[in-house]
Amino acid sequence: MFSTRLLMTCAAIGVGSGIVFTVAGFINGIVAAAAPIVYGLSIGVYFLPGVIAQSLLRLPGVALITSLIAGLVGSAVNPAFIMRYLAAGLAIGLLQEVPFAISRYRYWKPWVFYVAAAVMGVIFGGGVFIGVGMEHFAGWANIVYFGLFAVSPVLFTWLGRVIAAGINKTGVARGVQRDVDRRESRHTRHRHSVRSMTAA
Repeated sequence: MFSTRLLMTCAAIGVGSGIVFTVAGFINGIVAAAAPIVYGLSIGVYFLPGVIAQSLLRLPGVALITSLIAGLVGSAVNPAFIMRYLAAGLAIGLLQEVPFAISRYRYWKPWVFYVAAAVMGVIFGGGVFIGVGMEHFAGWANIVYFGLFAVSPVLFTWLGRVIAAGINKTGVARGVQRDVDRRESRHTRHRHSVRSMTAA
């Protein structure tokens, strides 16, 4: 299903992102302890591998593969947080697959990335909300907290798409990636329908 070239591309993205994960992991730990209200600002970094892979390749499963590889790299460098890296890679990678799976991986317009990132950030933030115990904070703090969880993934999604565009210019994904919009037009569907009726 996955060619060697595709897997190597995902691995390269995952390893590069895993190094970023490692640095972000140390920063996130400090932020979570010192100022949990702004923890959402740094969470967007975990969206990078999936966004880069999906924007570049536009294929099913690439977000999950690259996110897991990034998590493995991060945990190898910092074994104490192996479950955090793997859980984040798995959870976010799976969430990133959902909006594109709905269109059977045929529609990859930019707006889908950004809307999905905002929604996924809030969902992911809800899980962290329970763990961090933000329910003990004032109402305004909760608004800021969830707002940052929505904004950060969108910012990192933009950054990931910029990185993917730069990689794409090198031609490394040529012959592997798919078109941005592979849905059949009404005209095409009508033509196929007429052919089917004629053949019958």
